[in-house]
Amino acid sequence: MLRNTFCHIPGIGEKTEKRLWTAGIISWDTAARSLSVQLPGPIQQSLSRNIEESIRNYERRNARYFAENMENKHHWRLYRDFQDCCAFVDIETTGLHPQAEITTIVLYDGRSIRFYVNGQNLDHFVRDIQEYRVLVTYSGKHFDVPRIERYFGIKLNLAHIDLRYPLNRLGLDGGLKECERRVGIARPGLEGINGFVAVLLWNDYKKRRNSKALETLLAYNIQDTIALHVLMVHTYNEMVKQTPFSRTHSIPTPSLPPIPFEADHDTVKRVCRHLLQSWGY
Repeated sequence: MLRNTFCHIPGIGEKTEKRLWTAGIISWDTAARSLSVQLPGPIQQSLSRNIEESIRNYERRNARYFAENMENKHHWRLYRDFQDCCAFVDIETTGLHPQAEITTIVLYDGRSIRFYVNGQNLDHFVRDIQEYRVLVTYSGKHFDVPRIERYFGIKLNLAHIDLRYPLNRLGLDGGLKECERRVGIARPGLEGINGFVAVLLWNDYKKRRNSKALETLLAYNIQDTIALHVLMVHTYNEMVKQTPFSRTHSIPTPSLPPIPFEADHDTVKRVCRHLLQSWGY
């Protein structure tokens, strides 16, 4: 889909892009060979000038070039061409306040699951994320990425697909878990756990050195992360249906990998019961 995209070129929006497609200018290659549609002079010059630049950056695998020149709502177009170097990332923290600490991070690339724990190997994430060119999150532009950058004192210089934007365009909102539910992603054994419980699990792990609390937290964090893969493919396929390229550009729905940890429901019940008791219930 990326090589059929023109809306990253200055002066070309969705309407002009559709005019190009209708006129048979359906890719950078056809645009480079001929331009059969009449466009205003400045737009035609911009198209001619930026096609070669697009091809060069594509060949260099420079996903950031396209992300920086497209609106967030179009970033889904990067996925098919860069799926081999795409990192799905989700974090857990000690709370929602700006100074909250990161407790765990999970990175999934469609092949292997990597997880990082505060006090153990959290710093390894900074090294490992450099292997990728595209980052996929849900609401990560406002939550995960700013906290990662502040916590480690780094800048994540990857192209970033925040699924919240295209999913909202598809009518899917209400948070990550609601989006999962509406596309049929199950959370076996983790149905009763949410971000608030995740904080309680971390606190229990730190206070009691309860390994089952940490394993439950990691199972939850991993589920959030691997679900991003399915949501990304769902988003891509649904969005590409709105273009002339759905027959040739769709992607098979991936299978979710097994989660290497299990939730301990006795621990979940205990930490929730303890909280309710502290509130006087």
